[in-house]
Amino acid sequence: MKSRRLLVRFPFVLLPLALAACAVGPAYQRPEMALPAGYKEAPAGWQPAAPSNVDGTAWWKAFGDSQLDALVDQVEVSNQNVAAAVANYAQARALVRVQRASYFPTLGLSGGVTRTGREGSVSNSVQVALGTSWEPDVWGRIGNSVSAASATAQASEADLASARLAAQGELATNYFSLRASDAELALLRTTVEGYERSQQIAQNRYDQGIATKSDVLQAQTLLANTRADLLTLENQRAQLEHAIALLVGKAPADFSVPPAAEWKPTALDVPLLLPSTLLQRRPDIAAAERDVAAANAQIGIERAAYFPSLSLSGSYGRSSSGVSDLFNAPNALWSLGVSVAQTLFDAGATTARVDSAKASRDSAVARYRQTVLAAFQSIEDQLSTTRTLAAQETLRREASTAADDVERQVLNRYRSGQVSYTDVVTAQVSALSARRALLQLLANRQTTSVALIQALGGGWQAGGADSAK
Repeated sequence: MKSRRLLVRFPFVLLPLALAACAVGPAYQRPEMALPAGYKEAPAGWQPAAPSNVDGTAWWKAFGDSQLDALVDQVEVSNQNVAAAVANYAQARALVRVQRASYFPTLGLSGGVTRTGREGSVSNSVQVALGTSWEPDVWGRIGNSVSAASATAQASEADLASARLAAQGELATNYFSLRASDAELALLRTTVEGYERSQQIAQNRYDQGIATKSDVLQAQTLLANTRADLLTLENQRAQLEHAIALLVGKAPADFSVPPAAEWKPTALDVPLLLPSTLLQRRPDIAAAERDVAAANAQIGIERAAYFPSLSLSGSYGRSSSGVSDLFNAPNALWSLGVSVAQTLFDAGATTARVDSAKASRDSAVARYRQTVLAAFQSIEDQLSTTRTLAAQETLRREASTAADDVERQVLNRYRSGQVSYTDVVTAQVSALSARRALLQLLANRQTTSVALIQALGGGWQAGGADSAK
């Protein structure tokens, strides 16, 4: 009965319920994209892989390198870019809770003691009051604010996945480049030993008077240049090691990657997915789409300013001249109130803010579409590179084998005095160049596999997790 009398005496309590369905703002729809049926550079006879073929988030384990596995595991706990993304995501989730709190009334307690005096008299006043206020979400401003914050949190979650994938991919690329440097260093050290023997042969022939001084000088030049290349490569390896240290969150002075006893490059046959599936697999695409959703919700927030704002308030308290009388019945005070505010003229400011929100949404849509197009470009680039490197490997091996044979034959002919030392130098330079080119190609095949995995979104999968928990 008391609640019924309250509604009769204060009918404005029903107003929020009557207007609850008046929320304003455009309904969100994912931006449309014209997606290709397949990939232009896909291998012949390509069949789309089932999602289960590429769902594993630990994609780097497919390379079968335990040291790489251990390094990538450190990225999650020690990489500072990932740590910053984790903190940004936590902040975004907290902001969702902040916006959701606006659905509920606020409750406050206040109290005070005042002592006043006039000439000849002193009086005391004691007050305590419990107050509440609530702004019902009549026009959907709070709901749109929650939607915008939730979309932003989901975008932040995707940004975190992007940061992880970028750090993991960069580490794997640097690691494989370092292993290729180890193999190339071993090749150059062996080559230097061979050039030292060739120089000694030239020196012996010169000492015997059957070769010119220029033969010795050419041998010395080739040996010195190769030793210089060796130092350059050692510096390159050191810098790769420093880069890996940064990715695992360590100072270079406290980190090292021991040389591998043997390098066995592994180029993966990365399974492809349909282009439509890519939209759920790449975290940067998911983040861009969530940015569109947040921008769309902002339009509703700005449109709510066209309509009056409504707030309800109430308080219950007591006041007396002394603490002992504070809780006597006659000292009780209560109040209920409703207030409505409406902007009558703002020189078009509200319309301008709505237009600005719409333009921001259109900009987010354009960025989303550009992100999708860039993703397809990246995949096509890596597919083209993968196919080209695979075809080149056979040719590089043939060239290296042939150059080795030429080097041996020319050196034997020089020993028997049939050719000049210039021919030896030319053959040795060609053989070394062919060997190094083969090693670099093998390294490129590995790093291209990593790049293709990244372009396909790694093992990340867009989901509908509650970002406010």
